[in-house]
Amino acid sequence: MRFETMAIHAGNRPDAATGAITVPIYQTSTFVLKDVGKPTGWYYSRAGNPTRKVLEDTIARLEGGKAGFAFATGMAAETTVMHLLRTGDHIISGEDVYGGTYSLFRDVMPAFGLEFTFVRMDDPKTIEQAIKPSTRMLWLETPSNPLLNIVDLEMVTDIARKHKLLTVVDNTFASPYFQRPIEYGVDLVVHSTTKYLNGHSDVVGGAVVTTTDELSQKLQFLLNALGTPAAPFDCWLVLRGIETLPVRMKQHQENAFAVARYLEGHPKAKRVFYPGLESHKGHEVAARQMKGFGGVVSFELGGGTEAASTFLRKLKVFSLAGSLGDVASLAEHAATMSHAPMSEDYRRRVGITDELVRLSVGLENIDDLVEDLEQALG
Repeated sequence: MRFETMAIHAGNRPDAATGAITVPIYQTSTFVLKDVGKPTGWYYSRAGNPTRKVLEDTIARLEGGKAGFAFATGMAAETTVMHLLRTGDHIISGEDVYGGTYSLFRDVMPAFGLEFTFVRMDDPKTIEQAIKPSTRMLWLETPSNPLLNIVDLEMVTDIARKHKLLTVVDNTFASPYFQRPIEYGVDLVVHSTTKYLNGHSDVVGGAVVTTTDELSQKLQFLLNALGTPAAPFDCWLVLRGIETLPVRMKQHQENAFAVARYLEGHPKAKRVFYPGLESHKGHEVAARQMKGFGGVVSFELGGGTEAASTFLRKLKVFSLAGSLGDVASLAEHAATMSHAPMSEDYRRRVGITDELVRLSVGLENIDDLVEDLEQALG
């Protein structure tokens, strides 16, 4: 099946038990066994649930992986992946990752004996120099949040194979419609399903897609042991969103392109970050490994936090909110919202300035979006 067809038909559809064309919400904690020691295939919803299984199989198919696992949040997914590692292991992470990811890596996991090094992932020499005998994993976002930096997936996986390292890519910004990291040799793909996969800001969730039987078995064990899976109703909401993912992503990109071009020509926008623009330093790599460039545009305003705050307060169509991937357009001040866990010095070092604004461009009429930006910048 092609992507658009898989988004609607992948998984156990229609429902084998009833023939329902819409995946049922199996809102149950436990399942009745036919006899002692004779499970029916389902036992307890923490370990597995029919609604969740359809979502997991669908995401795995869309990413081209071995198996999928759905979690209560994106951070629950990331925390579970961290438990694949052991005390003393070293992880190299992209430096401009999501603030929640950075906080997990800097503030939480080191207490369990994990060591992290944060580097810019666009230079193979920088990555190679950071590798230690204890290095076990390379973690990256591409496009990154919020600077939309692009990482060459082939370059990273070549380094990983050479040093026998596990590679993990957060594919939230691109979605599997625009990018499939597994095709480039990546081992694990992570998602915040809250964002584009769901697309309607009515659920939080996460997902991990594996590429081997060994990783699949380990993730299934950890999901059950840690108690991090997604609830049935949340899975149903994400499934409903995925069915329209292809058409939504096309429109997100079309609108984002128009917003990026408008901002690039505006005198008050100092710098515009969007990989679809030829001026973006990662444009060539993005064009090679992505089918499209996504719906997030970031830009810098002159005047620091106050200028950014004034702009955000004046917006009428864009809503000030700390998320992305919604059908409605959202705007945020990364330094005080999504990336507040980073210190001011660290944010400055990686390029997340006080005047940076991140726009999640929604599906509204593009003329209304541009007019909103124009009046807020004026």
